[in-house]
Amino acid sequence: MKPLLRLHLLFLAAITSLLSSQAPSKDASDRGDVPGWVMITMMTAILVAALLVVAQDALVNMFNQAMSMVSG
Repeated sequence: MKPLLRLHLLFLAAITSLLSSQAPSKDASDRGDVPGWVMITMMTAILVAALLVVAQDALVNMFNQAMSMVSG
């Protein structure tokens, strides 16, 4: 499995876990703006995925360069 695909699957699993772990509120007025935070979460995930697709090589090179500078 490609590392980028594995990262996307891990990210989606984390989001699914986060969304499913929300306990229902006893008071309906205490729920907040559920569609708003879901939309922000999904938009953030889409932006991260798009950035990874476009700039994956540059990010990997930058990370490897930074690690080589730290390790000597």
